[in-house]
Amino acid sequence: MKKLLSSTLLCAAILTSVPYNIQSDMNSASAEDLPSYAKWGRLAVKEATEKYPKAQLIDYDHNGKIQNEKTTVEKFKLWLEKDKQEFGLSIDIEYNTKTEEIVDIKLKRTNK
Repeated sequence: MKKLLSSTLLCAAILTSVPYNIQSDMNSASAEDLPSYAKWGRLAVKEATEKYPKAQLIDYDHNGKIQNEKTTVEKFKLWLEKDKQEFGLSIDIEYNTKTEEIVDIKLKRTNK
Protein backbone atom coordinates (compact mmCIF):
# COMPACT_ATOMS: atom_id res chain seq x y z
CA MET A 1 0.00 0.00 0.00
CA LYS A 2 2.89 2.36 0.81
CA LYS A 3 4.41 1.77 -2.62
CA LEU A 4 1.12 2.54 -4.33
CA LEU A 5 0.72 5.73 -2.29
CA SER A 6 4.28 6.87 -3.06
CA SER A 7 3.81 6.14 -6.78
CA THR A 8 0.53 8.03 -6.79
CA LEU A 9 2.08 11.04 -5.04
CA LEU A 10 5.05 11.06 -7.44
CA CYS A 11 2.76 10.97 -10.49
CA ALA A 12 0.50 13.64 -9.00
CA ALA A 13 3.50 15.93 -8.44
CA ILE A 14 4.68 15.43 -12.00
CA LEU A 15 1.25 15.81 -13.61
CA THR A 16 0.32 18.97 -11.77
CA SER A 17 3.69 20.53 -12.59
CA VAL A 18 4.36 21.05 -8.91
CA PRO A 19 8.11 21.22 -8.44
CA TYR A 20 9.17 17.84 -7.13
CA ASN A 21 11.97 17.84 -4.60
CA ILE A 22 13.52 14.40 -4.14
CA GLN A 23 15.37 15.48 -1.00
CA SER A 24 12.18 16.41 0.86
CA ASP A 25 10.50 13.23 -0.36
CA MET A 26 13.46 11.17 0.79
CA ASN A 27 13.14 12.76 4.25
CA SER A 28 9.49 11.69 4.53
CA ALA A 29 9.70 8.29 2.82
CA SER A 30 12.33 5.63 2.61
CA ALA A 31 14.05 5.00 -0.73
CA GLU A 32 12.31 1.64 -1.03
CA ASP A 33 8.92 3.42 -1.07
CA LEU A 34 9.78 5.19 -4.33
CA PRO A 35 9.43 3.31 -7.62
CA SER A 36 12.79 2.27 -9.08
CA TYR A 37 12.21 4.53 -12.09
CA ALA A 38 11.41 7.71 -10.08
CA LYS A 39 14.85 9.28 -10.64
CA TRP A 40 14.64 8.66 -14.38
CA GLY A 41 11.03 9.88 -14.56
CA ARG A 42 12.04 13.24 -13.13
CA LEU A 43 14.83 13.44 -15.71
CA ALA A 44 12.38 12.59 -18.51
CA VAL A 45 10.06 15.40 -17.39
CA LYS A 46 13.01 17.80 -17.14
CA GLU A 47 14.16 16.94 -20.67
CA ALA A 48 10.61 17.42 -22.01
CA THR A 49 10.19 20.81 -20.35
CA GLU A 50 13.59 21.97 -21.63
CA LYS A 51 12.73 20.94 -25.19
CA TYR A 52 9.14 22.28 -25.03
CA PRO A 53 9.22 25.04 -22.37
CA LYS A 54 5.82 26.47 -23.33
CA ALA A 55 4.03 23.13 -23.33
CA GLN A 56 1.91 21.87 -20.44
CA LEU A 57 2.50 18.33 -19.19
CA ILE A 58 -0.86 16.54 -19.12
CA ASP A 59 0.05 12.86 -18.72
CA TYR A 60 2.99 10.62 -17.86
CA ASP A 61 3.64 6.91 -18.18
CA HIS A 62 6.57 4.64 -17.44
CA ASN A 63 6.68 2.03 -20.20
CA GLY A 64 9.16 -0.29 -18.55
CA LYS A 65 12.86 -0.84 -18.88
CA ILE A 66 15.18 -2.86 -21.03
CA GLN A 67 18.22 -4.32 -19.33
CA ASN A 68 21.18 -4.85 -21.64
CA GLU A 69 24.58 -6.33 -20.79
CA LYS A 70 26.05 -3.09 -19.40
CA THR A 71 23.27 -0.56 -19.71
CA THR A 72 19.61 -0.12 -18.85
CA VAL A 73 17.06 1.84 -20.89
CA GLU A 74 14.11 3.37 -19.02
CA LYS A 75 11.19 4.12 -21.38
CA PHE A 76 8.66 6.90 -20.80
CA LYS A 77 5.72 8.37 -22.68
CA LEU A 78 4.61 11.91 -21.89
CA TRP A 79 1.61 13.78 -23.26
CA LEU A 80 2.02 17.51 -23.69
CA GLU A 81 -0.25 20.32 -24.83
CA LYS A 82 0.95 23.42 -26.61
CA ASP A 83 -1.23 25.96 -28.39
CA LYS A 84 -4.30 23.76 -27.79
CA GLN A 85 -2.68 20.82 -29.59
CA GLU A 86 -1.78 17.61 -27.80
CA PHE A 87 1.20 15.48 -28.75
CA GLY A 88 3.14 12.58 -27.33
CA LEU A 89 6.79 12.47 -26.48
CA SER A 90 8.62 9.16 -26.16
CA ILE A 91 11.72 9.43 -24.03
CA ASP A 92 14.32 6.68 -23.67
CA ILE A 93 17.02 7.20 -21.06
CA GLU A 94 19.97 4.84 -21.35
CA TYR A 95 22.38 4.65 -18.44
CA ASN A 96 25.22 2.50 -17.17
CA THR A 97 23.56 -0.04 -14.90
CA LYS A 98 26.38 -0.07 -12.31
CA THR A 99 27.32 3.62 -12.17
CA GLU A 100 24.00 5.15 -13.30
CA GLU A 101 25.98 7.45 -15.60
CA ILE A 102 23.79 8.60 -18.49
CA VAL A 103 24.82 7.13 -21.84
CA ASP A 104 22.10 8.60 -24.09
CA ILE A 105 18.72 10.31 -23.98
CA LYS A 106 16.41 10.00 -26.99
CA LEU A 107 13.29 12.11 -27.46
CA LYS A 108 10.78 11.41 -30.21
CA ARG A 109 7.64 13.45 -30.78
CA THR A 110 4.57 11.39 -31.72
CA ASN A 111 0.96 12.11 -32.60
CA LYS A 112 -0.41 9.16 -30.65
